[in-house]
Amino acid sequence: MANVTYDRKEQFQQIRSGLLDGEQIIAVYDAIGTGTGFIGLTDRRVIIQDRSFVGKKFAITSIPYSKITSVSVVSNKSWGGEFFSTGAIAVHVGTHTYEVEFRGAQKSHHVHNVILHYIS
Repeated sequence: MANVTYDRKEQFQQIRSGLLDGEQIIAVYDAIGTGTGFIGLTDRRVIIQDRSFVGKKFAITSIPYSKITSVSVVSNKSWGGEFFSTGAIAVHVGTHTYEVEFRGAQKSHHVHNVILHYIS
């Protein structure tokens, strides 16, 4: 796990505490905006902390790569030729979409590429 990228140590430790036997963490990124606390990527699944529940409740949701139908780059403006000009992605799982916004386009690029690698 020496090459793991993460923003906050406590988020990394939370992901690490729930790993399956042999599962390896790739990255853990802090999310900004409402609803999502962080996203973790392992070699088996995407793990999202969802804070959108009523009553200050939150969920840690594990999404196996095999259940992800697509991953999108999300933008509220024209890209002007720049594919990763935004720091947000959307992960589509059946009829549900998890949107995650990051501090910086480099993180969204990395998350997008890792997910795309495992679902294609």
